[in-house]
Amino acid sequence: MRSLLRPFWVALLVLLVPASLAQAHGPSRQKLAMSVDVAAPPAEVWAVIGNFQDMSWHPAVFSSTGEGGNDINATRVLTLGKEGGPTISELLYKYQPEKMSYSYRITDVAVEVLPVTNYSSHLTVKPHGEGSTIEWKGAFYRGYPNNDPPPELNDEAAIAAVKAVYQAGLDALVKRFGQ
Repeated sequence: MRSLLRPFWVALLVLLVPASLAQAHGPSRQKLAMSVDVAAPPAEVWAVIGNFQDMSWHPAVFSSTGEGGNDINATRVLTLGKEGGPTISELLYKYQPEKMSYSYRITDVAVEVLPVTNYSSHLTVKPHGEGSTIEWKGAFYRGYPNNDPPPELNDEAAIAAVKAVYQAGLDALVKRFGQ
């Protein structure tokens, strides 16, 4: 009798374990990449966006303060909208001026401001014909790390918010440099 029940229990475990693991799974890392072509040569574009300490080219940024210039582990605090507005703190972890590229991560932001966690981003300028391609890529988790997030902190909200940030910045660069 005991040997007859063993296949039953094995089959039951095979069916139940994957189901329980699926329910325990948390959020997936989201990725977003956006790019735009502009009429200016790469060196001209890099002169505007290549300084980690200066994000004045982005229309949402009221001011930027920081320490460390473009050195690895440099920091910046972006004040959004207006004086006294919400802030985002960021850390530079890769800077490659010869490749016109840098990478940074957010170290502190309220999810009400940007509904993401564990956000990292890469900004790159590449030659494209007689102009440039500006590429902005990011990876992040939604603002609510547990299962069943509220709508304002779910994957869709996180993707929409980051997309809006990138789009506003890229649109401002198109306006500045032309297409």
